[in-house]
Amino acid sequence: MSSNRPPVSTPRSRIKTPLAPAAIGPYSQGILVGDTLYCSGQIAIDPETGSVETSSVEAETERVLENLGAVLKASRMHYENVVRCTLYLLDINDYATVNEVYARYFSEAPPAREAVQVAAIPRGARVEISCVAVR
Repeated sequence: MSSNRPPVSTPRSRIKTPLAPAAIGPYSQGILVGDTLYCSGQIAIDPETGSVETSSVEAETERVLENLGAVLKASRMHYENVVRCTLYLLDINDYATVNEVYARYFSEAPPAREAVQVAAIPRGARVEISCVAVR
């Protein structure tokens, strides 16, 4: 599909790492524009097996944050670089449990954030998290 749009003036790089699950649709794990990384939402897919972690909301949240961490690392960043997160929860009653795990990854100056309950998340997941990080 061609377009008459002008070219993008800021270089952007696609971030792809085997340490996070491969995209399950037409999107990238992350896009780096200058010093800003836009991470796609991650769910609790184990990148080695392709299976979804479903044993508990706590274990699922840990896997989600480890997947985000892999994308950050592939961009030479870490959790401290994250400035904004969006949490999608299948059940808002899981909020406290997700917060407990989340706080282990974002203890110092946590990023801005919102959390919303949604009707469904791909692959039957209960938690999805996306983020924006800056070097």
